[in-house]
Amino acid sequence: MRRIEANHIADAVARLAIEACCCLGDDVIQAIESASADEESPLGKEILARLLQNARIARDEMVPICQDTGVAVAFVSLGSDVEILNGDLATAINDGVRRGYEEGYLRKSIVQSPLDRVNTRDNTPAIVYLESVPGDELTIHLMAKGAGCENMSRIAMLTPAAGRQGVVDFVVQTVSQAGGNPCPPTVIGVGVGGTFEKAALLSKKALLREVGSTNPNPEAADLEQELLTEINKLGIGPMGMGGRTTALAVCVEMHPCHIASLPVAVNMDCHAHRHKSVTL
Repeated sequence: MRRIEANHIADAVARLAIEACCCLGDDVIQAIESASADEESPLGKEILARLLQNARIARDEMVPICQDTGVAVAFVSLGSDVEILNGDLATAINDGVRRGYEEGYLRKSIVQSPLDRVNTRDNTPAIVYLESVPGDELTIHLMAKGAGCENMSRIAMLTPAAGRQGVVDFVVQTVSQAGGNPCPPTVIGVGVGGTFEKAALLSKKALLREVGSTNPNPEAADLEQELLTEINKLGIGPMGMGGRTTALAVCVEMHPCHIASLPVAVNMDCHAHRHKSVTL
């Protein structure tokens, strides 16, 4: 049995919150650079250059990439041989989010009720998803999810008769209707299968994958490529100003489902694709 102090978890989460909001991942930087080389629109190319400049300034000066530092979403893998001492996991994560958003001068965006709209003033509570896994390690993936892209996410309960083409049509239509609202170029997570809530969770978890990676399942990988191609034919372009770079990547995750249903969820993330992870 391996023991981890709750305050060590809080320390790690505080660091992740600041780093995620200020330091865009190398995979995203490389994807934007590659897209810039292929972009045919002069305005689109200029916007991509400005996004890269903004990301580099944010990293060099440790300031937020975007003023919307989002809701903190934590995907946690807890080893069955891990014991947390002097506290519990959820409290430790929220303590870390609270400290990180304060110490990093990150905007606090969480309201205590969706109806009263009173700010909690510390960006808690975080959204926490816990998975039990074998072993003696604790891994935390922390995502800072802004509202502009989150608001453009959609889910549909298709019939099996809609088939693969129905999935493609729904995803492309969702991106088309979103237009420039999610601050493209986007990274798009797609969840197919499971149940209503499982598909939505898959679509968000898919965003944790490295930009440019391919699903090892050939069926999912083929769907990823077709979706990316069709989405970039829409002409929405960087920041919705036109061009061929509407999405940097499409990440598809699948799960078995009921014979009578075909759930599909689309979760969009903006060009400030912010997530970091740590293993304790």
